[in-house]
Amino acid sequence: MPLSQMKLPLSIFCLVLTSLFFQLDTRAQTDDDEIITVDSSIVVMNASITDAKGKAVGGLTQKYFHVFEDGIEQAIKSFEAEETPFAAVMLLDTSGSMEERVTLARSAAIQFLGGLRADDFVAIYNFDAKVQMVQDFSNSRDIRDSAYELKADGMTVLNDAVAKAAELLAKRPEKRRAIIVLSDGADTSSKKSSDRALESALLAGAMIYSVDMAPINDNSPAHRQNQGVLKNFSDKTGGKFIATPGGVAMRDAFKRIVEELGVQYTIAFQPANLKKDGKWRALELRVSQPNLTIRTRKGYKAPKAK
Repeated sequence: MPLSQMKLPLSIFCLVLTSLFFQLDTRAQTDDDEIITVDSSIVVMNASITDAKGKAVGGLTQKYFHVFEDGIEQAIKSFEAEETPFAAVMLLDTSGSMEERVTLARSAAIQFLGGLRADDFVAIYNFDAKVQMVQDFSNSRDIRDSAYELKADGMTVLNDAVAKAAELLAKRPEKRRAIIVLSDGADTSSKKSSDRALESALLAGAMIYSVDMAPINDNSPAHRQNQGVLKNFSDKTGGKFIATPGGVAMRDAFKRIVEELGVQYTIAFQPANLKKDGKWRALELRVSQPNLTIRTRKGYKAPKAK
């Protein structure tokens, strides 16, 4: 019974129903201290499940799945497993620290677009001292000419870029959502903290796939710290961290990302604990099938009574 990280879609009725229960609970504070929570009446988990070779696994039924919140098993209210379209935002780091790797990041974006299906939609943004759109949501496999004009320069607002991507995805009709981050993980001038950026992604139901674009031979403490930020983004949202920034490994990684996003499981449950205490609720998904890797969100923050 592997532990989890998960994502997938519900029937149209269930998707509409769950969307009614997911609401922002915000307080007006500073940008960095903005509180983002979700109503816990219904919790939706989208899960990616892969076999020992890293291939997406489909065809599992509800009887194989068990959901736990803070160690207590929850009754599954709805379940769906099918191939459906996804929406993604790709974030290209073009800050000064990426000077030698912007071309590689652009090539990765082209590889990702090449794997899209007809109903998948992707937007591309770059970020340095600010977040800017390179290409709006489209199902085109071609990258716009403006992407070839990107230059590395300035400071880095990684956290702000992740939060912006989550904001964009929250408005999309697709229930499978992903943020693809190509960065060395450094952040020098964001208004938001990494925790707030992560909460935004969780609220939007977006998995974060992060690709470490730092030089392979960089063993500095700063790189290890930055790498930890990227890993945390991916781990907590059910995405994947990719350490190798080039070559065949990257091509295979992006092929699998597209494959995973198209074959996922969506599970919804009503938590037994409905206390509005603002505390973190740890989630775990188990599947009673051997040799599977399960990726899904690690939890959510309960609303806080006002």
